Amino acid sequence: MRQYSPDLTPPWKKPKAVPEVPADPGLVVEDPGTGFCGAVIRCEAGTVTLEDRFGKHRVFPLEPRGFLLEGKAVTLVRPAAGPVRPTRTASGSVAVPGARARVARAGRIYVEGRHDAELVERVWGDDLRIEGVVVEYLEGIDDLPSIVADFAPGPDARLGVLVDHLVPGTKESRIAESVTSEHALVLGHPYIDIWEAVKPSSVGIRAWPRIPHGQDWKTGVCRALDWPENTGAAWQHILSRVRSYKDLEPELLGRVEELIDFVTAPA
Repeated sequence: MRQYSPDLTPPWKKPKAVPEVPADPGLVVEDPGTGFCGAVIRCEAGTVTLEDRFGKHRVFPLEPRGFLLEGKAVTLVRPAAGPVRPTRTASGSVAVPGARARVARAGRIYVEGRHDAELVERVWGDDLRIEGVVVEYLEGIDDLPSIVADFAPGPDARLGVLVDHLVPGTKESRIAESVTSEHALVLGHPYIDIWEAVKPSSVGIRAWPRIPHGQDWKTGVCRALDWPENTGAAWQHILSRVRSYKDLEPELLGRVEELIDFVTAPA
């Protein structure tokens, strides 16, 4: 009969248990041995493939305590087989399976730039389609007075506007105040650019760099982070790391939710 020896390892020398995390596509983790940080793009038997911010792929074995997630050790495991129907939308709202998009309302939400519109679509797109709210973008806040005049907001056609880096006392704030009315709401977030509204940890960086005044902010960010100076590609990398509202800063979340409530309120 085989004899089994007791485990005499002291408790304080035994490795602590770490959580098991499904290697879902888009999950950003770091290999502690090499420092390679990237998003999961594929998980197969015994291995996981990561893609870093430059598009480079590396394959790693699925080992216990093999990765860092937000700085903490985890064990990646293969995701459950078969499609899983989400119970929440990316914004955190209750998902409505099979719901059809509502016919577009007369009300609109304008945001300051294409990147802003893409981010709003990524997180709130399902909600906006159900509510029938269309998001359009401004080329610049200087165009806002003419847009509001042409739109002619009213009880059945409310207008919401989201503006970057709205600081009291500036030209931008004066323009916002001039067009604000009972049926037109202009809100601003504190970030220089919508890029900053994405949490650094979601992008795989420690913090958004501070760029000296007078430099193009996006180009300066690419240089400071040692990214290729292609702001379009940099934005696609950032956007690909946004999976839900949890990847965004609260100051943006509150503004967008307020604008959606405003344009969908009963007349």
